[in-house]
Amino acid sequence: MHPQSSQLILISLLVKLGVAAAVSSSLARSILFERLLLASHRTTKQRTQLVGLICAPLVLGVWIRGVVPNFLAADISFELTVLLGVLLGPAAALLGGVLLAVPAILHHEYLALPVNIAIALLFGAFHRFASAEEIWSFSPMIDLSLYHWVTRNLKRPHVDRQILLLVTISATNLGLSALSGLYPRRYFALRTNNWAVELAICACAPVVVGVPLKIWNALRMERKLEEQQRLLVEARLDALTRQINPHFLFNTLNSIASLVRRNPDGAREMVVKLANILRILLKQRDAFVPFSEEMQFTDDYLAIEVVRFGENLRVVKEIAPETLNIVVPSMLLQPLIENSIKHGLEPRIHGGTVTLRSRLQNGKLLIDLEDDGVGMSPDRQVRVGGGGVERSGTGIGMKNVRERMEVLYGDDAVMEVVSRPGRGTRITLEMPALEGAPELK
Repeated sequence: MHPQSSQLILISLLVKLGVAAAVSSSLARSILFERLLLASHRTTKQRTQLVGLICAPLVLGVWIRGVVPNFLAADISFELTVLLGVLLGPAAALLGGVLLAVPAILHHEYLALPVNIAIALLFGAFHRFASAEEIWSFSPMIDLSLYHWVTRNLKRPHVDRQILLLVTISATNLGLSALSGLYPRRYFALRTNNWAVELAICACAPVVVGVPLKIWNALRMERKLEEQQRLLVEARLDALTRQINPHFLFNTLNSIASLVRRNPDGAREMVVKLANILRILLKQRDAFVPFSEEMQFTDDYLAIEVVRFGENLRVVKEIAPETLNIVVPSMLLQPLIENSIKHGLEPRIHGGTVTLRSRLQNGKLLIDLEDDGVGMSPDRQVRVGGGGVERSGTGIGMKNVRERMEVLYGDDAVMEVVSRPGRGTRITLEMPALEGAPELK
């Protein structure tokens, strides 16, 4: 095998970059590949699957290079073995190197296997030497890397692992080119007698390694951003949930205080029921609970209010049995019931009735909370979600429920408040009828 022509080599280098980018981009679109690549801990089976996914198209490339004349760029086995070593460690690189050597051995290039093993061990050691962030941030922009290295070392001389990796890849590639010259029929590598083109070959190798790292790192950063957004939503939801507990406790303690003198037995009963409720609140509560569990909590709260109001508060429940297994946001109804009693029924001398209904309709869970209290002015009525626009707030409890539904369901939930002054208020909640907690919006 004679040194290849300079023109053929330069074309091959460009095609190499295209092959690396195309294969890396195709893999990045695979859900299985993304899951395996970004897993924090991989089993042996998962590691083998990942190596298989990466190597499969490029093993074919090595075979094509052996049977198709002058199609040299299909073989990027050196760069891929380096990539597997630095990214996944020596074991994965050894497996990949062996797979990539098989078609070369079939074409009597017997040095391919020991060379790939040596490369796997060398760059697998680098995987343990450098940090994950240093490997992921390895840049194929060689000139920028050198510039950053010079500027950093002028301030504080130290070993830059990224530059060390770049130099090691280039030097190893140069050594393999020399090996190919000594044993042209036993090992394949791009080589030429033109020193400028040989320099281009050595410079191209780190770029071919860096291209997949850049593409897959973008996937990794996107996943990190999604995780940060999810944590932000969870933090906001947790803050809203924590906000409502002191609000509920403050109002309940006020109710107890109002009964201490005129109805001590009722006050004691309320304290016992409040202790039961607080026991539930102090437990770790999920964002979603079955509607049946939410109703149990609501019943405990209504029991406190019934003690406070006596016969002046009547409760009617029309709950469809098929709705009890549907999951709903925890602490969903209590703030709304509290709002109805405090602002709707309490101002009335003779109290009134709170009616709670639930039903399924077109794949949606509908919950109606209605009172026959004093109502509210039209400018305080609202419709939020489903493309609707909020007109006005109606207190911390109702605002909290609206915000939590928006966080949990996005536009898939609707909260509508309709009221007629002097005749009462109806709050309708509409949300997806799900039997398992959905992903945060």
